[in-house]
Amino acid sequence: MKPLFNSLLLLLCVAGLSSCDKWEELQVRAEKINRYENVSLHLARENRDLKAELSRLRADIQTLKSEKNYLQIKLDKYEDKTASALEGNHSRGIASVAPVNPQNDLVKYEVYKWTPSQVLAMAEKEFESKNFEKSAQFFMTFKEKFPSHEKIDDQFLFQAGVASFETGKHPEWTLKHLENLVKAYPTSKYYRGAKLWMALTYLQLGDEQKFFTTVEEFRKKYRNTEEWKVLSPHYEKIVQKFKRN
Repeated sequence: MKPLFNSLLLLLCVAGLSSCDKWEELQVRAEKINRYENVSLHLARENRDLKAELSRLRADIQTLKSEKNYLQIKLDKYEDKTASALEGNHSRGIASVAPVNPQNDLVKYEVYKWTPSQVLAMAEKEFESKNFEKSAQFFMTFKEKFPSHEKIDDQFLFQAGVASFETGKHPEWTLKHLENLVKAYPTSKYYRGAKLWMALTYLQLGDEQKFFTTVEEFRKKYRNTEEWKVLSPHYEKIVQKFKRN
């Protein structure tokens, strides 16, 4: 900055500017320019440093992604290998407790040694995927293996009951879950839904008297509900049948 200041001073002398005011004004301007140049240089250095740091972080991220993909591949291979080994051991006769569905055991509890959280997670996952047979088996396994678990609440019982009904194979499971719900949680938001699925289960079993009794409760108490819209067509058919008889 000194060369610039000296040049300005020389020009001032050549032009014959000897005024103190002009001299002070020139000095202030020179100092301001000097500050601007220093700030500009500082910001330029910071910008270069930030760009270098950004490039380094991008490289680190790419490295981590590669490592993650590699580890995931290794983990998948390990899980496949472990599952195959466990299946092989099971076929050779691992001692186990009778599964919830001996003819089609989708849980294999004694093989995989599921934890409570794993059993429940599988039950809910399969329920969301509408794989109701598998979901129903996992719900039933959870209830049988961990009967006092805090997760066995009204939502659990409702989902378990619906999953069992949707299989078309386990009406006794459906009634077991839903009867527990209406008895233990009379103020639950799932109460009417539980009654609905119980009624449909009675109909599925051909027990028209129990179906009719349950639907009568809806007709008297819950006529303006979605549940009644589901039950009423069946109700009308049974009423007509009774009239004909």
